[in-house]
Amino acid sequence: MYEGGMERLPQITALRSFEVVARCLSFTQAARELNVTQGAVSHQVKGLEKLLGVRLFHRERQRLRLTDAGTGYLPFVREAIDRLKAGADYLDARENSGVLTVSVSPNFAAKWLVNRLGVFSASHPEIDLRVTASLQHVDFNSKDVEMAVRHGHGDWPNLHVTKLAREEIFPVCSPDLLREGAALESPEDLAQHVLLHDASRNDWPIWCAAANLDTIDVSRGPSFDQTSMVIDAAIAGQGVALARSALAAHDLRTGKLVRLFNVTLPAPYGYFIVSPKASSDHEKVRKFRAWLVEEAGADAAALATTV
Repeated sequence: MYEGGMERLPQITALRSFEVVARCLSFTQAARELNVTQGAVSHQVKGLEKLLGVRLFHRERQRLRLTDAGTGYLPFVREAIDRLKAGADYLDARENSGVLTVSVSPNFAAKWLVNRLGVFSASHPEIDLRVTASLQHVDFNSKDVEMAVRHGHGDWPNLHVTKLAREEIFPVCSPDLLREGAALESPEDLAQHVLLHDASRNDWPIWCAAANLDTIDVSRGPSFDQTSMVIDAAIAGQGVALARSALAAHDLRTGKLVRLFNVTLPAPYGYFIVSPKASSDHEKVRKFRAWLVEEAGADAAALATTV
């Protein structure tokens, strides 16, 4: 008789074959349902009987019927299969809905993502989005994070990478400053305005060189260690900022910022959506990725009209 032990547990294919044959009482019908040959089904059942040390079926000419042992064993097999199906459903639901943790930079969170999340949540209530902001690239092997938006060249060969947005750099200011401050009709008028800088303080000299502008003292004006703070200072009317198109898009589209002049610099980096290759095709990951790309496309179309 069968002796317990994990090393002698029947394989799921054998249990599934037994359950279907017991329900159909026909190897032919069972083979059709399982989409295998009749011989394969018979082989699985015979192997199970050998492993268990009991006969599960009486084979009487062209007719099958369960033995007492088979009748008693069948409920346990069905319960085991149902539990395995429930486990698979649980994993499927976990992968395709439920919590989705996304890592982004603080700047991207503040100026691009947070203002739009309500739209995504309303469209996908089955996904519980969790956003974590960090200046460091997340290690997918050590963190419970399934996606990230990264700023760079897009060269992460071990990850699934989708380009989200290329970036340009151009001057912006608040509508109030444009309306009530000194004139801003040409780049030369920047001499009458406060220049807002990020921590590097490199962008204004590069932009002025591209604009053939050498009469402006680009060393003046406050600097901020976060790009989002530079944009917020411009919205508050504190001066003119050089904005990165992706981070300024929402404020430009909502009228909080106005784009100035027609001199634009290509930014060295862009934004990319990354995820482990193993989870890149999970439904919740695909849905959020598609939404991000759609939003970025709407930004690009809107910004094209502001040039």
